[in-house]
Amino acid sequence: MKIKSLIIICLLIVTYSRSVSPSDQYPKGLWPFLTTFTTINQTTIMSELRKANSEYPYFVTLTKIGWVDLFTRKEYCDVIIDSLNFCSQNKGLKLSAYTIMPSHIHMIIRNQKLKLPSILREFKSFTAKKILYMIQHESFESRKEWLLHIFKYNAAFRNQNSQYMLWQKTNHPIELTNSKIYDQKSDYIHENPVAAGLVTDAESWVYSSATKYTQLRAKLVE
Repeated sequence: MKIKSLIIICLLIVTYSRSVSPSDQYPKGLWPFLTTFTTINQTTIMSELRKANSEYPYFVTLTKIGWVDLFTRKEYCDVIIDSLNFCSQNKGLKLSAYTIMPSHIHMIIRNQKLKLPSILREFKSFTAKKILYMIQHESFESRKEWLLHIFKYNAAFRNQNSQYMLWQKTNHPIELTNSKIYDQKSDYIHENPVAAGLVTDAESWVYSSATKYTQLRAKLVE
């Protein structure tokens, strides 16, 4: 909630003229605050990159910007599945548990070559481009204008995104250093659709390693 409130404050003040220096655009005392907020956000991202860099498995959460329920479409879920398979076969990604929720993805993953941050970055970049193309060109998406507006709006305030932004920057990595923590996170992942009221039992959620559709599970989980 605190971060969301800070973002709202930032959005309210971007209408100031850019013809003057940054420190003169904002009310007295606000520029140092904004500079600090930006530094904190960048530091958080860099801290994540350093943190997800060991041989231990990690619990990560990849979230759509604005918590948009994008993965209610089978087509977008299939992009995620195909991309995970590619990373597993070609990037050395080891996927132990996962679930694709409407607005986010939970996974337990690892990489023995200590390249998880770069793998996740490439995964998010590719899937974002692929899904954006589908939104813009495929006829099944009835929410096209609304989705593009949200993704474009959020990209406007981040230098790294030229036009659209689908994924939140952070992955919230948690290092799983023992079996107790691992089992806890694995159970959380598989029970997430049940807790959200989407299904009555974990195995009924199709896009999950708990699914009874064993062909999908064997294809992904090692």
